[in-house]
Amino acid sequence: RNWKSAPTPRPDKMREWWREHPLASVILPTGKSFDVVDVPETAGCLALARLERSDVPLGPVAATPQRRMLFFVLPGATAKLADLVRKQGYVPSALDLQVHGEGGFIPAPPTRLGGLGSVQWARRPTVANSWLPDLEAVISPLAYACGRERRMR
Repeated sequence: RNWKSAPTPRPDKMREWWREHPLASVILPTGKSFDVVDVPETAGCLALARLERSDVPLGPVAATPQRRMLFFVLPGATAKLADLVRKQGYVPSALDLQVHGEGGFIPAPPTRLGGLGSVQWARRPTVANSWLPDLEAVISPLAYACGRERRMR
């Protein structure tokens, strides 16, 4: 199936496809309903712990078998990232922190990535976290954790 030309927002169609292809990947387009901030796993775990302790409203967070964490945020993060990282005192190109925005795609749980394993939820989507944070609300812990990881290498 040509997945780029056949996306659907219809739950009934998705359930039908899932019944027909239960091992298929789940690929989510970024940039319209949400963007995704992609960071190394160690930085993501540190940032997630800091964010949860600070009571910042968080959206879902996924973990990939390539040891990356994907933080779901409001669309528009790509345009804001560099300035917000600079305001935190970091050089954007020096951090292993990227945004998947307009025109991008991310694998979602339970997608298997070859022999590496499956994408999993570190923080599942729920009714309570259905409102996504703006990048500004989460950038400080994410930039700090990525900067710390860079210094540790």
